[in-house]
Amino acid sequence: MLRDKIIEIFVKVDDFCKEFELEIKKHQLDAGNYKVRDRKPSLSESEIITILITFHSGHFTNLKHFYLEHICIYYKDYFPSLVSYNRFIELQQRVAIPMMIFLKTHCLGQSRGINFIDSTHIKVCHNRRIHNHKVFAQVAERGQCSIGWFYGFKLHLIINDKGEILSFYLTKGNVDDRNIKLMTAMTQDIFGKLFGDKGYISKALADLLWGNGIQMITKPRKNMKAFNITQEDKIMLRKRAIIECVNDELKNICKLQHTRHRSINNFLMNTMGALCAYHFFPKKPSLNIKFEENNNQLFLAA
Repeated sequence: MLRDKIIEIFVKVDDFCKEFELEIKKHQLDAGNYKVRDRKPSLSESEIITILITFHSGHFTNLKHFYLEHICIYYKDYFPSLVSYNRFIELQQRVAIPMMIFLKTHCLGQSRGINFIDSTHIKVCHNRRIHNHKVFAQVAERGQCSIGWFYGFKLHLIINDKGEILSFYLTKGNVDDRNIKLMTAMTQDIFGKLFGDKGYISKALADLLWGNGIQMITKPRKNMKAFNITQEDKIMLRKRAIIECVNDELKNICKLQHTRHRSINNFLMNTMGALCAYHFFPKKPSLNIKFEENNNQLFLAA
């Protein structure tokens, strides 16, 4: 099963890396009479990205153990030019930009008019060790979520009814979910209805999204009057738990969160690897909604 997964990931990543390399060469400056050093590493960029994504695709919790005990032993025939683990950690920094572009261009879905938004916290240490934490001392912040206070970051997600990630944004832990700059950047390619929890209640935000062709729908708070929404929208609000399932898979299967990062770069590579790995899941949380077109109108068919 894992062998098939490696092949599937490598084929898509390798095709992307070849196109990416051609585009980079088109925009390179002419070196003139100077020599340009173009020494290729033992592991290609596509192989490094494949290993990083595969690590997040299974039930592995330690990258070093996965690389040394699985890749170097059972899958050496797939990667004939393997390097030491320390060298692999150094090489993975080279693929940060192509991996991010691959994530943005090949691992995101398309909006179908029904979208769900939520944020999930990413702890970088236990609350008792906040004062002694040094790796993210200048970038992480304290924030509050449904389970209490935490120290770290927030991953904001928008998904469609098929469970595909449409947009994501990584912020500090103290950034409000209703931040105008954040929501504007995340909803550029979104249309239709956007369902969120009570944390997204904001008249200014709703007016902004409405001007961009997006209807923000949330449940009212206890001290608010009931919103006038259709029965279909009420049903979709009950189905908003689909995005909670996506967050659960990202954390428990893709290992999005752990407290053993030794640098900010490794944290970002870990986050990108988890999001890329989720794209290759054969089954995602889905509502099984079908859209039927009749007289240029869309109807829901459960």
